[in-house]
Amino acid sequence: MRKVFAGLFISLDGVVEAPDQWQHDFDEEMAAEMEAQLNAQDAVLLGRVTYLDWASYWPASTDEPFASIFNGIRKYVVSSTLNKVEWNNSVLLKGDLPAAIDELKRQPGQDIGVGGSVSLIRSLLRQNLLDELRLLVHPVVVGEGRRLFDGLPAMRLDLAEAKNTSSGAVILVYRKRADPSPGTATGTATGTAS
Repeated sequence: MRKVFAGLFISLDGVVEAPDQWQHDFDEEMAAEMEAQLNAQDAVLLGRVTYLDWASYWPASTDEPFASIFNGIRKYVVSSTLNKVEWNNSVLLKGDLPAAIDELKRQPGQDIGVGGSVSLIRSLLRQNLLDELRLLVHPVVVGEGRRLFDGLPAMRLDLAEAKNTSSGAVILVYRKRADPSPGTATGTATGTAS
């Protein structure tokens, strides 16, 4: 069965917003991790805001190979407010998110990545729908900005991998627990990204 994973740049204090403003180093190990994430997926989940940003940029972009990757990949857009999606290979997901994710995971293919979309990642975590969380932790305290875990209930994840990079960042891979303990996200919470 396919798995759903998210990969994010994150500061020591949990900020994921605008990494271009605080990520000062991008080393070979980070590049290899990003390449591995792109190669592991043949579909991407996007929230409304990320979808609209990407759809306004990538179709006309000449930034290769990323333009070809993002324009060609199947895009599943999770939104309760959009009525249609027109970007090439885009499908709108509305309604029951757990059922939609379960159906996608049962289809043949590679894994499903989550592009940006912090609200969507929070929703997936809250509902125990994210199989793997890949964090590229930078050795910087940002102080202000949107944090990944704000508003989430207590939950336990299992550390699957940890690697240091040459610039001092750490790549951490967490997986959801097969049998969540009491007080953790169990998939019973409701709500979707807008």
